[in-house]
Amino acid sequence: MGKRYDSLSEEDKEFIKKQKMFFIASSSDGGEVNLSPRGYDVFRILSDNEVIFLDYVGSGNRTARDINADGEVTIVFCAYEGNAKILRLFCKGEVVDKENAQARSYFEGTNFEGMRQFIKLRIYCVESSCGMSVPFYEYKGDRDTLKEWCIDGERKGKNKAYQEKNGTPPDLSEFREKNL
Repeated sequence: MGKRYDSLSEEDKEFIKKQKMFFIASSSDGGEVNLSPRGYDVFRILSDNEVIFLDYVGSGNRTARDINADGEVTIVFCAYEGNAKILRLFCKGEVVDKENAQARSYFEGTNFEGMRQFIKLRIYCVESSCGMSVPFYEYKGDRDTLKEWCIDGERKGKNKAYQEKNGTPPDLSEFREKNL
C-alpha cells in the first residue's frame, strides 16, 4: 500500500539523487496525458516542496503547454537497482526562461547550449509505493544523441524554428471522436 505525505523526506531526496532517469506526466483542460521519460543529470531538489529540471529542445512542448494552462504535473522515479521503490511527486509548475541566472545557478558546470527552458515544480503531495514489480536494469551510460542534436541545432540557428514548428501539440480530438 502506498503512503502519501506533504513533502519530500531526506530518504526521498537521497533516492532521487541516485536515479538516472525519471518520467514526467502532464495534462490540462481534460486533454490527453502526456508522458515522457527523461535522462541526463538535469533534476535538482531545491527544498522539501520544490524541484527544478533542465529541459532540452525535442518533440513538442506539451509539459510547458500544460503548465501554462494551470495543468497538473506528476514526476515518477523507479528503483531499477537495490530495494524496490516508486516515488511520485504531484506538482504544479512554472516554465522558467533558459537565461534565468537563479535557475542556472542550480546546475553549476552544466553546458546550457541547446536547452529549451527550465521547469520548476511545486510539490503538493508525495506518494511512495513498493515498486516490487519494477524489474532490475543495469545503467550503462547516457545517450548523448539529444544533447548533440540540440547543440548542433542551436549553433546552426535551427532550434527556434524547430520549436515554433513543433512546439504546439497536435489536436487529437479527431482521433478520439473517431475511435472511442
